[in-house]
Amino acid sequence: MNKTLAIALIAGTVALTGCNKEQMGTLGGAAVGGLAGSQIGEGKGKLAATAVGVLAGALIGGSIGKSMDEVDRMKANQALETAPTGKTVSWTNPDSGSQYAVTPTKTYETSSGPCREYTTEAIIGGKRETIYGTACRQPDGTWQTVN
Repeated sequence: MNKTLAIALIAGTVALTGCNKEQMGTLGGAAVGGLAGSQIGEGKGKLAATAVGVLAGALIGGSIGKSMDEVDRMKANQALETAPTGKTVSWTNPDSGSQYAVTPTKTYETSSGPCREYTTEAIIGGKRETIYGTACRQPDGTWQTVN
């Protein structure tokens, strides 16, 4: 079994055993980051890229995942699906008070479908966080972050 698959399986197993949103975001981000990193380089460079991807994904996933609930994730997905490039979609979570703004900044086609670069700004507990990323549409219509 390759290391990326092992990371994904561990993340999935832990997520199904009662993690909170921050832990799920951290583990999910680590799995996605590791997967993205594993696609870069060869040999020792590939291992290093996977490690960096896991770390970056964990930090980003944990930070935003800590406050996002399922409705927030659905709204972010909808913004990536429908907002024109450069148009910001904003909302406030009525339960947590956290504010989010997703702005697609570039849209392009790949052999497996559309991808979008985006910026997410969040105000969580009065603290502003900004994340830059790229997401690609999956066959089921959801958008998955690839970096």
